[in-house]
Amino acid sequence: MTGEAARGGSQTLARGIRILEALASSHRNLTIEELARSLDVHRSIAYRLLRTLEDHGLVVRDDAGKVGLGVGLTALASNVSRDLQTAALPHLDTVANELGVSCLLVVYLNSQEAMTLTSAAPHRHSGVVVYDPGFRHPLTRGAPGKAILSAMPRSAWPAEVPESLWEELEASRVAGFTSSTDEVIPSLHSIAVPLSVPGQPQAAVAVVHMSFAEPDELVAARLRRAADGIRADLGLGRRFS
Repeated sequence: MTGEAARGGSQTLARGIRILEALASSHRNLTIEELARSLDVHRSIAYRLLRTLEDHGLVVRDDAGKVGLGVGLTALASNVSRDLQTAALPHLDTVANELGVSCLLVVYLNSQEAMTLTSAAPHRHSGVVVYDPGFRHPLTRGAPGKAILSAMPRSAWPAEVPESLWEELEASRVAGFTSSTDEVIPSLHSIAVPLSVPGQPQAAVAVVHMSFAEPDELVAARLRRAADGIRADLGLGRRFS
């Protein structure tokens, strides 16, 4: 019996979800053989799972027979944190264009990972880093994940958080922001502030670039104003001064 079945869940459902996760994390379409290897199952099992996902428009196959995500996922995802995304996008866009860098809304995904929910890139700058929605990274690496952790109780942190990160996050609570360099993508620097919205996963507003013209503290202050604006647009009180 596999670990999935032993935990009392549906093995078939878990495998289907893992196929979608594998496709979402890949920057290209995958062959059935590659997906079967990622699941550690026979090709025939992967094929049957794909047929079901294909019937629901969740995956598609290109002319070469490789598998990619289907447009059916758009309908499923359109309402995910819709109010939060709607409130955040104008503020992300403003920050991106003021600072000339990409601005992200990142949310808690599970006990191990954070995920980019939406992002904005500056209109007139080339060479910026773009984080697509759905990009995932460990909670314990990168400014957005650490900003999320800094706003959560320690009991909700991953079990393997080292003592040195505890100390860093405690300092971040005092400073009101987190920063990181080379932790998710080499050579990139990121600054993030937490964003707490009732009824939504813990989130963070972040910017990412190779370098910033302003000191981290000034960039963080701009992000705090953006977080305040998002909360105000959602009818909530100000969190930052």
